[in-house]
Amino acid sequence: MTYKKPSDSEVKTKLTHAQYEVTQCSATEPPFRNEFWNHHEPGIYVDVVSGEPLFASTDKFDSGTGWPSFVRPLEKENVTEHADNSHGMRRVEVRSTGGDSHLGHLFDDGPGPTGMRYCINSCALDLDSAADFQLQCSQVTGQRDPSSFAGKFQGTGQGGGGSCFIATPCGPTPAAARTWGAVKVIYR
Repeated sequence: MTYKKPSDSEVKTKLTHAQYEVTQCSATEPPFRNEFWNHHEPGIYVDVVSGEPLFASTDKFDSGTGWPSFVRPLEKENVTEHADNSHGMRRVEVRSTGGDSHLGHLFDDGPGPTGMRYCINSCALDLDSAADFQLQCSQVTGQRDPSSFAGKFQGTGQGGGGSCFIATPCGPTPAAARTWGAVKVIYR
């Protein structure tokens, strides 16, 4: 699926002032006073502007910084990295590919298995929760009872728990085949 940034007037209408400042003007929200820094609900974090999937809750960990932190993006091609020498620091800025939203920064002080820390502004994210995925997966797989997926959204919250499968009409396929749109992600 292709994700595209809406027009600036659409973005201004859709986003809160803080979301606009962070995603469009590369601002940073305050630590410890944002929606997802201490949030533990399973699901997929998506770009608040374009809706493209960015990070999985199973790759989220507590970095102690006050911002949501992840060991890796859900799909590497959905994020871009850029040199950022602002504020007298050398950092790597992280942006969404389709929406070109400023997400946050990348640091090399994260836990295994990658050793990386994607330090992301909550304002740049929206969460597609496990409940949403249970319903979507039931529609894709033909299962009528979304509760049949209960317990399949388990992760350690420390970057790497749970195994990922794709629900297709033919059954689950390995995570290596992850895509978004016609198929939906199940964690178990």
